[in-house]
Amino acid sequence: MKHKKLWLSLSSVILLVFVIFIGAGCYFFKMACVPGPKSFLSSSSNKLKKSDPLYKEKLWFKKVNKQKWYINSADNRSQLDANYIPKSGSNKTVIVLPGYMDTKEDMGEYDALFHELGYNTLTPDPRSQGKSEGKYIGYGWPEKDDIKKWIDLVLEKNGAKQQIVVYGLSMGAATAMMVSGLKLPHQVRAFIEDCGYTSVKDEIEHEAQVLYNMPAFPRFPLVEILSGINRIKVGYFMNDGSSVNQLHKNQRPMLFIHGDRDTFVPTKMVYTNYSATRGPKKLWVTPNSKHAKSFADHPKLYRQKIGDFLSQYVK
Repeated sequence: MKHKKLWLSLSSVILLVFVIFIGAGCYFFKMACVPGPKSFLSSSSNKLKKSDPLYKEKLWFKKVNKQKWYINSADNRSQLDANYIPKSGSNKTVIVLPGYMDTKEDMGEYDALFHELGYNTLTPDPRSQGKSEGKYIGYGWPEKDDIKKWIDLVLEKNGAKQQIVVYGLSMGAATAMMVSGLKLPHQVRAFIEDCGYTSVKDEIEHEAQVLYNMPAFPRFPLVEILSGINRIKVGYFMNDGSSVNQLHKNQRPMLFIHGDRDTFVPTKMVYTNYSATRGPKKLWVTPNSKHAKSFADHPKLYRQKIGDFLSQYVK
């Protein structure tokens, strides 16, 4: 009788722990993967300030005419929205990929940079961000297939002589690296990634530790449960969303940029990503820069590094 009561008590405790972990997993899935206000993101004002080191670029973007381009997502469930800004007479296009919860409107200074370098720019809102439809944030893994469709649309509209570069910031950088491992048209010449993570799972684990000060237990089982929920809702396990694995398949040139004071996507990740790629590569770790601040902190050098890199591969 005592053994039966003991087993009953133990089973109840195990069930309770299981229910708590499932509930926590659902909560963290909503926090990480469902669009909406995020308390862990710093709010940014759209108001232009002359003290901003990128004021000129942002002012240009605000005034420039933008074409609207649309595609259906790769799974045909959502319509995706993009800004296209032509550069007169150019046969070069950069596809500019925003970060987590950012939109194409937040990437105006990067559109300006590439326009100044002689490129058309196509800047899409990722699924469920900005004006693009969608239920969940995919952290780059499902979005990589959308970018392939955007590449095909650039060639369809601008012709087969178009030369294409893929640039990404933060989540967009991870997306760019994931795209690099796909079978792509020969017109894709190069990639630039700025502060992208090694894998979705690595980034989620890092944020659980940093934002919630969560120790290894319960972090490990919780992330595994979150990954399982992600598989059901979004269609993939988070460990499958790997920049590193995709970079192993890449033969195209890639420029890696990362701030040496990045704690949101830790700087150490860039060295792993850099080692993984199989194509020509350059690495620039920017001094005293936090997450996604390399351009604002080093505007002239940022432009020069990108211009010098692309001049080797895009004519």
